[in-house]
Amino acid sequence: MSPRQLERRESLIAAALALVNEIGVERLQMKQVCERSGVALGTAYRYFSSKDHLLAAAIAEWHRLLLADLVAELRGPRAGLGATDRVVRFVRGGMRAYQRQPELARLRVAVAASTDPFASESLQGMARADSTALQAVMADEVPAAASDLVRHIVGHAWQGELTAWVTGRTTLGDARRRLEDVVRLVLTPYETAYPAPYEVPSTVR
Repeated sequence: MSPRQLERRESLIAAALALVNEIGVERLQMKQVCERSGVALGTAYRYFSSKDHLLAAAIAEWHRLLLADLVAELRGPRAGLGATDRVVRFVRGGMRAYQRQPELARLRVAVAASTDPFASESLQGMARADSTALQAVMADEVPAAASDLVRHIVGHAWQGELTAWVTGRTTLGDARRRLEDVVRLVLTPYETAYPAPYEVPSTVR
């Protein structure tokens, strides 16, 4: 896309996120997003095929920036922290971010149920970003043969606990505790005495 096209796309995403925080997912309409962003409705549909597509792209972008912040916070000297403690801090920071903006937690859960194929692509991208960020936080302390499964378990546990909280089946505190327990359960066996240094992959910067 040209710089102008990228600007329009970013304006639509920013407007969608702002409106979700203001009025919630259910009440949001494409027309409102266009009025807020200054992008014509017909033009908006050139970038996003549906409201679900736009909302999925919006939460994926917000979540990508969140992951970059969380990984950056865990860079540098780690004062002896092993992979387990680093990942616990990572998911704890993520849950706190969604606690501060609960409408975005509801948005993430809502778009996860979408059957829109373009929305599904955005969600798959978000899952890949989760996996890349977790790999950065774990560094090389988890054997390659187990790393994919560990990241899969933690990623699904995170989504599951967010869903349970958003749908009122659990409290945020219980959801966070269970998520951290899952992290400890799957990662503690791989702890090493001397954690290896790691860098943030460019895909989550």
